[in-house]
Amino acid sequence: MSDTLEGHVEETKLADALSERYLAYALSTIMSRSLPDVRDGLKPVHRRLVYAMHQLKLDPTSGFKKCARVVGDVIGKFHPHGDASVYEALVRLAQDFAARYPLVEGQGNFGSIDGDNAAAMRYTEARLTEVARALLDGIEDDAVDFRPTYDGEEQEPVVLPAAFPNLLANGAAGIAVGMATSIPPHNAAEVCAAAALLVRKPQSTTADLLALMPGPDFPTGGLIVEDEDAILRAYETGRGGFRMRARWQVEQGRFGTWQIVVTEIPYQVQKSRLIEQVADLLELKKLPLLGDIRDESTDEIRLVLEPKTRGIEPEVLMETLYRATQLESRFGLNMNVLGPNRTPGVMGLKAVLQAWLDHRHEVLERRSRHRLDAVERRLEILAGFLAVYLNLDEVIRIIREEDDAKASLMQTFTLSDLQAESVLNMRLRSLRRLEELEIRKEHDKLSAERDELLKLLADPKLRWNRIGRELDGMVKQFGAGKLGQRRSTLQSAPEPVDISVIETVEREPITVILSQNGWVRAVKGHSVDLENQKFKEGDGLKLAIPCQTTDKLCFFGTDGRAFTLKAGDLPRGRGDGQPVRLLFDLSNDEDLVAVFAIKEGAKRLIASSAGRGMLVEEEAMVAEKRSGRQVLNLKEGEFARVCSPAEGDQVAVVGDNRRFLIFPLDQLPVMTRGLGVALQKYVGGDGLRMAVVFSAQEGLLWPGAVRVRQFADLQDWVGRRASMGRSAPPWATKKA
Repeated sequence: MSDTLEGHVEETKLADALSERYLAYALSTIMSRSLPDVRDGLKPVHRRLVYAMHQLKLDPTSGFKKCARVVGDVIGKFHPHGDASVYEALVRLAQDFAARYPLVEGQGNFGSIDGDNAAAMRYTEARLTEVARALLDGIEDDAVDFRPTYDGEEQEPVVLPAAFPNLLANGAAGIAVGMATSIPPHNAAEVCAAAALLVRKPQSTTADLLALMPGPDFPTGGLIVEDEDAILRAYETGRGGFRMRARWQVEQGRFGTWQIVVTEIPYQVQKSRLIEQVADLLELKKLPLLGDIRDESTDEIRLVLEPKTRGIEPEVLMETLYRATQLESRFGLNMNVLGPNRTPGVMGLKAVLQAWLDHRHEVLERRSRHRLDAVERRLEILAGFLAVYLNLDEVIRIIREEDDAKASLMQTFTLSDLQAESVLNMRLRSLRRLEELEIRKEHDKLSAERDELLKLLADPKLRWNRIGRELDGMVKQFGAGKLGQRRSTLQSAPEPVDISVIETVEREPITVILSQNGWVRAVKGHSVDLENQKFKEGDGLKLAIPCQTTDKLCFFGTDGRAFTLKAGDLPRGRGDGQPVRLLFDLSNDEDLVAVFAIKEGAKRLIASSAGRGMLVEEEAMVAEKRSGRQVLNLKEGEFARVCSPAEGDQVAVVGDNRRFLIFPLDQLPVMTRGLGVALQKYVGGDGLRMAVVFSAQEGLLWPGAVRVRQFADLQDWVGRRASMGRSAPPWATKKA
């Protein structure tokens, strides 16, 4: 049988082959490309860039080198990918509007906040910053493990020593396979202060840490408007988001005129693209309060917004811009990182800080052991020198006369191999009396250092105290100067500004049509022939809601969330319309319970499948975001069942147990959000089937019934809320 594999065919299922190869690709993307390491906050390409520049001796005090040289070393030694992607990573590390604490100092054109690209790598130059030097501190002292590079010819660090909290200070973003990461930048001095608190008080909570580092600190500044509770939840779970707004001020002009000047824009928003967006909306007449926009920026941002009339309130003008443009944007928080064991996972703030501190503790221990080994080696050599200095004449004789001088020295003076070798390599100029004094002085100094290192390695408390002092020093180092000052201002969520007085849509009657498959459109007028409306094949009419183009429509889903759309913004004409799931974030697993036009002062009865319900004012169900507003809280396995008008004074309820109950409406609380209270008592797996509100004076018209039941005829079923009720009449158990 031939030893070669030529012509060898191995049969395997296509599904197995695809899954195996896709899994290998997914793991490669997650581990080696997209997710940062929690210890140094770097992805492999950034780590290799910093290490390659360190090998090129591009320290902050050295001269610059061409970026092409750096990129060439990186892709030739460590990173077998294209030069364009490596150069883009290098450029981002040098952009002060992209990185809160740049790791690279660039010389030349490295792009701008307008979205301009950097010059070609052959024109630009770079070197490391002090921050990068802090990340590398101790890398020559066996502080971290090394591994072979892709071709086995070099060694590269698995992780950097990271004396700087890079993950939180500079943030990270990346999309892997089946997971992503999004971490905003923070103020390094605040992060170090929080870490120092965690060292001294390991039982500190996330709230204690946030008292020292209250939230993100973006390189472009701006305002962060978010509730403290939302920020706390985000950092505890590792998932959340932050609403960012531009910073602005009013400048007064002559004769009572004024203008708004924007000096800081949200992070990762391109200034030129923002201006184009505002200009496009102006042309489409969707910004009725804005007269003009000018860009007067130099090194600093200065966007001038002129109102259409001076009688407008500046806050109202800015509110319209916040809602329509990128002057307000959102930065998601998803702290999905590679842990110390290289396993991806979402971590909270405390876990991230603790992982970094544990890494610093390991680095301190490894550096101390490395230094101890060096000190003991030197002490051994010095002890050999002192032993022979008393007998220099004998040493000289042995070297001159003995065939094996090394062995003779070892036997005569009881020296080790290292000591004998060092004596033989000693220079003649060292054989003076003064040198002996220097050796004794060095020996005493190193002996004291060895004792300190032994104490440090024997006591974890001493090591943590050392780390605490280092963090205090970093707070002073990175909290000083222009780079250390906080740039973003944190504010609580602002009070809503009423812009309803701004009428941009002409009021006219329309009928909103919702299909069974979730397609929505608007048809002009209220007298619409519903029977002749056309739908996609297999689809049909679900709801038809007469309203006005100026109305706000509420879409209430089975997940208990309310979504809001403007009736005038719905697609018009004879087409199929648009899927509601594209208009707001309703998942494919959920459906719509009700759609209605929001009326001032009106209330709704909302109830879950478990039979808990409450009254909610329709105006409280308005949601400004695509994600909607959670109105009805649900337990696992439950869904929203009822969302009906609360017009009347009585509530009629029927359950799956076919029992009917009527009770006064005033026994239900009015809430803005919650689980609700029990409407009817159920046993076993029964739940709510239907609930309606009616007037005792006008009687009950049950959904699907044709006759109104007078309240006097319903007395047998009147009781208290949360009671079981009595057997339902036949008309109450029929489907509507």
